[in-house]
Amino acid sequence: MLAVGCAMYLREVFNQRLRPVQALPFRGRPAQPPGLSILPLERPLTQSIALGAIEIRPLQRQLIVNQQAVAVGARAFDLLLALVERRDRVVSKNELLDLAWPGLVVEENNLSVQISSLRKLLGAGSIVTVAGRGYRFVDAVNDDVPTPPASSEAGNHIVRRLAAVVFADLVGWANLSAAAHTEATASAWKAMRAALIEPSLQGSGGRVLELAASGVSIEFGSTVEALRWALDLRQRVDHWPVPPVLPRLQLRFAVHVDEVVVDDGKLVGDVVQTVSRLLDGVTSAQIVVTEAARSLASSKLPVRFRPLGVLKLRGDDAEPTALYAAEPVLTRGPDASTQPHLLWERRPSLAVLPFVTDDGVDRYFGEGMTEEIIALLSANRALFVIARSSTLRYGGSSASPAAIAAELGVRYLLTGAVHRAGERLRIVAQLVEAAPGRVLWADRIEGGNEELFVMQARIAANIAAAIDPRVLEAEIERVCSQPTQSASAYDQVLRGLSLLYTFRASDFEAAGQHFRQALEADPRYAQAHAYLAWWHNLRFGEGRSPLSSEDGRMAETHAQRALEIDPRDAVSLSVAGHVQSFMKRNFVAAMEMFDQALELNPSCATAWARSGTTLAYLGQGEEALQRVRSATRLSPFDPQRFAYYTTNGTACIVVGRYDEAAGWLGKAHRLNPGYRAALRQLAAALALSGDQQEARAMAQQLLQEEPDFRVSTFCAWYPLQEPHLSQLAEGLRLSGLPH
Repeated sequence: MLAVGCAMYLREVFNQRLRPVQALPFRGRPAQPPGLSILPLERPLTQSIALGAIEIRPLQRQLIVNQQAVAVGARAFDLLLALVERRDRVVSKNELLDLAWPGLVVEENNLSVQISSLRKLLGAGSIVTVAGRGYRFVDAVNDDVPTPPASSEAGNHIVRRLAAVVFADLVGWANLSAAAHTEATASAWKAMRAALIEPSLQGSGGRVLELAASGVSIEFGSTVEALRWALDLRQRVDHWPVPPVLPRLQLRFAVHVDEVVVDDGKLVGDVVQTVSRLLDGVTSAQIVVTEAARSLASSKLPVRFRPLGVLKLRGDDAEPTALYAAEPVLTRGPDASTQPHLLWERRPSLAVLPFVTDDGVDRYFGEGMTEEIIALLSANRALFVIARSSTLRYGGSSASPAAIAAELGVRYLLTGAVHRAGERLRIVAQLVEAAPGRVLWADRIEGGNEELFVMQARIAANIAAAIDPRVLEAEIERVCSQPTQSASAYDQVLRGLSLLYTFRASDFEAAGQHFRQALEADPRYAQAHAYLAWWHNLRFGEGRSPLSSEDGRMAETHAQRALEIDPRDAVSLSVAGHVQSFMKRNFVAAMEMFDQALELNPSCATAWARSGTTLAYLGQGEEALQRVRSATRLSPFDPQRFAYYTTNGTACIVVGRYDEAAGWLGKAHRLNPGYRAALRQLAAALALSGDQQEARAMAQQLLQEEPDFRVSTFCAWYPLQEPHLSQLAEGLRLSGLPH
């Protein structure tokens, strides 16, 4: 009765996929009334399949070799047809057992016997054994054809590329297959494949790599598509109508992205086995992803990633990878405000509208400006920048900024125009906060026609750098006008930044607390780790740390954690570089990080300025000044100008221009009187330049801020290299600071 119930239900729902055995013998298996055979084909059955000297006639169940019909057993024919239909990939043993012995539990030895009989008929090299994987059919009928290795390095068809692989299998398969209704379970799984899995692959770009008795491995061209497919399929499985006669099935998923070897279109290696290992110990309908997959998909889907621990995917010597459970979050409704990952997506969103051009100006120049600016802004990990393809239709639009922003779902708009005046080009750009219609920044830049493309790149870099501090200021203003109970990690970081540089004791401690609260809300927020590292760095450098060694350790820990989470974030790289330079005196590693940051984001003023600080420590004063000049040119009104001017002062002390050093350090002190680093250097520069009276006044002010300051203690940890450190120490002593 169970089989009858299954048959009636499946025939009604999947009548396009399923055929009664009596109406059409499926691959020649004897009729099994009243059941159904549910074996989805990767290719439709045809009148014949010709492969060299072999011809297979599925409907007649005939095998022709060298134009002669040969006798072949029913099971062997089923196996041959399964291998031929899937000849573009390796077919696992489980898949072949499932196809040739549906619903039956048979020994693997039966498969080996049938494969052996086929090789006798077709040649030893016709069916290749891929160790640990299964079998693959090759187009050859010759006993002398050697069996190719699983990963041949010969020829020009081997390439390496990234592949996103999903492994999906049934939850609790061991219990299901051992239950009394094994055949019903197998039928339900095949029906699920036919009705849900295979059709869903057509629109998502997936292709089957391997089909097993209880699972399937699928490759996608995109990690985002792979995860989106898994999320969608899991939801559909949950709502799939199942009659009482069939068992309720659930799927668990593993998603991983890794480099694979592709040999003539076929994946070679153990990527499928690697992905399936992610589900060891998973007993529920979860979606498990690796760190690599999470990092590629985290900002592109409304998904929260819950840490599950770490796993070594290969041998004992392999580095462990972090695992996460991917859980969809609601973008609407009351629960959305409590999702830390979704809240990070509140980061400022911006659209660059097509730059308008005069009739006499080539249109491609305006389009090139737009593309350059979008590319540079996209390198800023704190911004969400709309793709150019979504903004093209707004070229020349008369709609208001608020209307355009509402359609695109962004908070800020960057607009611009290109005008020609004789042999000169003038570019005007402005940044608008759309909702209130407020202009946050505007500028005009001119250049000659002969500088066209150089000018395009330079202007794009200047605009990208200039709007960063303006957006940050607007975001801080927005957040600080809201209640402080918000759980958003992003909002907590903004609140911390609003207090960090006042250098008042209460503000400074509160800033550190905000950064810690950001990490409580979202432990994988890279820039929150970076800013907390920066807070510990400042706490130590400003003499506010009762436990300096602990601050050094915490600064390095959080800086490295930021890079582990997002190694392409220029701000995190800049912070990590400065920590390595200032606290560890590891100048080589620091400069490598700064160079990497500038390669990723050439408009990162922080990277330019902080690399200048490291060069000053090394005594390369002129190059340090050049770096800071680049930073201030890119961001002339940067909130950290006081720190940039302090670096200029240090660089001038290094090259012996003490009057100039005093001038830069005086500017830094006036911009931020609470910044002790500038005050120390200013006292020394004034003393070295001969202005003893002013030097002593600055020294007394420093002692009021930092009563325990001693020149010897300071010089023991300050990273300036000799002979410049001794020179600085002499200036500090001349200012009257205690030895």
